[in-house]
Amino acid sequence: MDGEIRQLLFLIDTAYDHVSWHGTNLRGSLRGITPKQAAWRPGPRRHNIWELVVHAAYWKYVAWRRLTGAARGSFAENGSNWFERSTDITTKAWQADLRVLAETHRTLRAAVAELDSRTLDRPLGRNSRTTSRALVTGVAAHDIYHGGQIQLLKRLSR
Repeated sequence: MDGEIRQLLFLIDTAYDHVSWHGTNLRGSLRGITPKQAAWRPGPRRHNIWELVVHAAYWKYVAWRRLTGAARGSFAENGSNWFERSTDITTKAWQADLRVLAETHRTLRAAVAELDSRTLDRPLGRNSRTTSRALVTGVAAHDIYHGGQIQLLKRLSR
């Protein structure tokens, strides 16, 4: 495997679930959270931790789809971007959504591992300016960003 691809894998892995210098990554921020904590909202019309989890999974799915050219419509939920989580507050439902996040990360990671480093800086499509490199590094930044939000929400909910 090429060094540039290894670097991209390092970025998405440390942002998601590998040891990272910056502190808690996305998966680490979710450790020990109960369904009740995940569903807590800091205010009306504000997202909760649970919704951030599904949102992160969705954008990993979108990145995978853009990298592979897969058709829309195969995400675990109908809709896009934000998915309300406030009615089925059970351990079973929470664990199911954590599995969606983990599985979506694995699927994206496999697609990144298959990239050709010679094409990382080419636009992904005729009507796109986004490159594979920008998309993958963006996923890493997205995970870190929402991991930080989750850390803050955990503290606010106490």
